[in-house]
Amino acid sequence: MVTISVVSEFPSRQPHRPSSARVVLSENIRALRTLKGWSQEALALEAGLHRTFIAHVERCARNIALDNIEKLALALDVDTYELLHPAPLRVPVSSGLERR
Repeated sequence: MVTISVVSEFPSRQPHRPSSARVVLSENIRALRTLKGWSQEALALEAGLHRTFIAHVERCARNIALDNIEKLALALDVDTYELLHPAPLRVPVSSGLERR
């Protein structure tokens, strides 16, 4: 009996894991949108993007271009870098939360 081993030319596919930057971006967008009391559709309208695009970004299912990050930052009234920064987000004074 002869045993034949088949070696694939293609590496095994690992499940896609979003980059840490993409995770930070999605969490910041969702947090800021929620703070404003906006739906994904409202944010999309303010940013000039489609609602499903916002949903994909928030789920880390979409790789987002810098131009669209800028549109979202403008709509959310933050500096662009704040969407990519893992530090705690600014909390509006009117939210009733105190800073310590």
